[in-house]
Amino acid sequence: MKFKISYIAIVSLLVSMLFSSCDNYLDVLPKGEKIPTSLADYEAFIRNEYNHLNDAAQAINLLNDVYKRPSDLSYISLTSINYNWLGNEDRIIQNNSDEAAYYYSYEAISYWNLIINNVPDATEASDAEKLELIAQAKVLRAMNYFHLTNYYSEQYDEASAATKLSVPLITSAEMGAPSEQISIAKMYEFILTDLTDAIANLPIESATLLHPNLACGYAMLARVYLQMGDYDSALKYAQNALDQNNQLFNWKEYYAENKEQIEKEGDWSTSYPSKTMNSPENYIFRYGSSTYKNSGQSGTNAALTIVRAAQFEDGDARFASKWKKKYQAPDSIYIGIRSDKFNAGGITTPEMYYIKAECLARKGGQANLDEAMLSLNTVRKTRIFDDKYADLTASSTAEAIAYIRKDKANEYVQTAIPFWDMRRFNKDANYAQTLTKIFNDQSLELSPDSHMWIMPFPMGATSNPGNGTLVQNTPR
Repeated sequence: MKFKISYIAIVSLLVSMLFSSCDNYLDVLPKGEKIPTSLADYEAFIRNEYNHLNDAAQAINLLNDVYKRPSDLSYISLTSINYNWLGNEDRIIQNNSDEAAYYYSYEAISYWNLIINNVPDATEASDAEKLELIAQAKVLRAMNYFHLTNYYSEQYDEASAATKLSVPLITSAEMGAPSEQISIAKMYEFILTDLTDAIANLPIESATLLHPNLACGYAMLARVYLQMGDYDSALKYAQNALDQNNQLFNWKEYYAENKEQIEKEGDWSTSYPSKTMNSPENYIFRYGSSTYKNSGQSGTNAALTIVRAAQFEDGDARFASKWKKKYQAPDSIYIGIRSDKFNAGGITTPEMYYIKAECLARKGGQANLDEAMLSLNTVRKTRIFDDKYADLTASSTAEAIAYIRKDKANEYVQTAIPFWDMRRFNKDANYAQTLTKIFNDQSLELSPDSHMWIMPFPMGATSNPGNGTLVQNTPR
C-alpha cells in the first residue's frame, strides 16, 4: 500500500530540518508548495505513510526484546546502556542522535493540529465530512501524545500525576506556536478529551488502514484507561472495540500454508506472503519506525536471543512463522524470516482480548476468572498448534494475570506495548518484577523502580525547545 500526495516535498524538508538543526519544527513553511485548502488536501496528510511512525527502539532494547551483536554492546552508547541496564551511565549525554521517537511524534502532531485547526474552513466538503476528518486527526494526535508520555515521563499514578511533568503540549500548527510541558494528569485528561470528542464522528469503516474508525477510537480509549489503572472503563471500551471487530488472524493456518519453505533447512529467506496490511485484526496500521517501513530484512521482526525465544509457549505458531534458528557468529540466534510490513505502532484485536482478560481477572471471583481465561484462550486457539494446545485455567487473579502478561508480551514483542505494560505493573507491588541476566559473566539487573523506565529527552529538544521550556524527567 503506497499513498502518493502532493506534500511529500514538505515532509522531506521538515524531516531534514528536524534532524539537522533541531530548531522548532513548526517554523517550516511549505514554500513553493500548494497550501492546503480543500478537504482532500488535508485528508492527504493522513494518507501519507511517513506521518505514522512511532519509534520505540530504546524501549525494545531495555526489555532485551531484540538481539544485539556483542560488538554493538562493547562501547558506551544509548543502545548499550539501555540493553545492559547500565543505570550509572548518563543516557542524557548519549541521547544526541537517537531522536526519532521524539521528532517523529511531534512532526505528526503538527499535521494533526493543522487538520483540527483548519478543516472547519476547508472547501469542497460537507459539515459531516469535516467533522469526520477532525475526529480522525484527534485520535491520531491522542495516539502520538500517549506514546510520548509513556516514553519520556513517569508511569501514570493517580497520587502523583498532578505534580509530575509529562511532555510538551502543542495544539497549534502555527509558526512559532507555544508549547507547555504539562503535568501527567493534564496530559491524560487532554488525551481522553480528544478521544471522547472524536467518538461521535468516527466512521464505522475508514478509507484506509491509516484512518481511524470507530473501533480504533474505542480501542485507544481501552489502552489509555488500562494504563491509568481504570479497569472498569478499560473493559468497557475493549468490549466496545471487539463489538465492532473481534476477528483474529489464524497463525496455525498461515504456518501450514508456508510450512515447506519455513521448515526448509538452511533457508532464512523472507519472501513469505504478506499478512499484516490486510490482516482482519487491524484497527489501525502504524509503523514502529522508518526501518519497519522499508522492504527486505529490515522490514520484518528483528532477531531474538535464545533466551527471549524460550519465553514463547511450546507450539506457538506465531513464533514458528516469524523466526528461525541460525548461527550468526558469534551467537546462535533466531532470525526474522518475514519481510512484510510490521504493524508495530498500530492497534489490533488481540490487544483488546488481553485487556478484556486482565480487567476481568482483576475483578476476582471464579466466574470472572473463567471469562478472563476464555478471552485469553480465544487468542491462543489461533496461535498454538493443535497438538500442543490446551485451555489455560486460573484459580486466582495473580495466576490469570501471569498467563495474560506472558502471552501478550509474546504477541507484541518488539513493539512499545510490553514496555508500557512493564511500567504499569512495576507500580504494583503484587506484580512488579526485577529483570535479571548474565552478560560477559556478570550478573545484571533492572529494578522496577529504576529511572531507566523513563527515556531521556533528546539533547536537541532540550537545547532548542522552541517557544517553550523542556525539563528532563529522568536524572540520567
